[in-house]
Amino acid sequence: MFLAWNEIKNNKLRFTLVIGVLMLVSYLVFFLSGLANGLEDLNKEAVDKWEADGIILTEESDLRLQQSVIQADDYQGDGSEEYAELGQQSAIASNGDNKANTFIFGIHKDEFIMPNVTEGEEFADEGEVIADESLKQEGFAVGDELSLSSIDETLTIVGFTDSARFNAAPVLYTDFETLQTLQYGEAVEQGSEQVNAFVVRSNNLNEVAVDEELQVVDTQTFIENLPGYTEQNLTLSFMIYFLFVISAVILAIFLYVLTIQKVSIFGVMKAQGISSRYLAKSVIAQTFLLSLAGVIIGLVFTILTGYFLPPEVPVSFNYLDMFVYAVVLILVSVIGAFISVQTIVKIDPLKAIGG
Repeated sequence: MFLAWNEIKNNKLRFTLVIGVLMLVSYLVFFLSGLANGLEDLNKEAVDKWEADGIILTEESDLRLQQSVIQADDYQGDGSEEYAELGQQSAIASNGDNKANTFIFGIHKDEFIMPNVTEGEEFADEGEVIADESLKQEGFAVGDELSLSSIDETLTIVGFTDSARFNAAPVLYTDFETLQTLQYGEAVEQGSEQVNAFVVRSNNLNEVAVDEELQVVDTQTFIENLPGYTEQNLTLSFMIYFLFVISAVILAIFLYVLTIQKVSIFGVMKAQGISSRYLAKSVIAQTFLLSLAGVIIGLVFTILTGYFLPPEVPVSFNYLDMFVYAVVLILVSVIGAFISVQTIVKIDPLKAIGG
């Protein structure tokens, strides 16, 4: 460690460049992980907020909420501790000045998926909705009258709730009467007994008994089958994994070049009796210090960046994930240093000093 630290102190510019490269790679890894978490939350935070264990959909719906249409009396709670009816409609909502793509969820106020209100009040009359708070950033406010694309009815925002986005769009919660008026218009009576899904809480989903044409899936499976969710997560995860490999290769190349430049010095040291093991440990220690410094600086810059990003950027940092990624980055960097260790072990003192 002494030799490694002394060399770093005496070659500040050279090792600062190495730390800078590691810092940039670390910054990119941490930021991508935050972006992956943020995009993941955009898709599922409304479902997470229900704190449900499963969801009942039709077999032929391909696990898509919109494609599932169920008669309300097809499930009466068999095998579940709690269940809630859920209806869904997508629409572009406009308050005259701003537009937003939204999902309208029809629910019953006395069931567990009713959201908490962070501003305003709960919906009480037909046509009233509670909106996700992200709509405030798009220029919507309590009291706004919303016109909907391809639908003659209007809605009124009476309150806001937090963490209510589904499939990357804000959710408007309303009662079933309002939802079915939007869906069926004057023919509302024909669809008054239909829902899109039942949301259930149960310690054992296998005990939830449904008809043959229905299926019970756990919430994680339902989320993973949201359009684009899995593809998006896999893409970002692969980018992060490739960055691990890239950081190991970059550091290995840097250390190898530095080792080649010091072959004669290592030869003299070995001629003086310093063992290859001691020199190898010095290189490993040096790599650890460089990668540790680069990762810590990258982490600090990433967190600082998060404070200055506009709310529209979907970044959400999971500090446990970031700690794991930091450890992996340091580990792969140390593994990359073993190429230099092999070079040191093969140095012949006589050839190195020109004997």
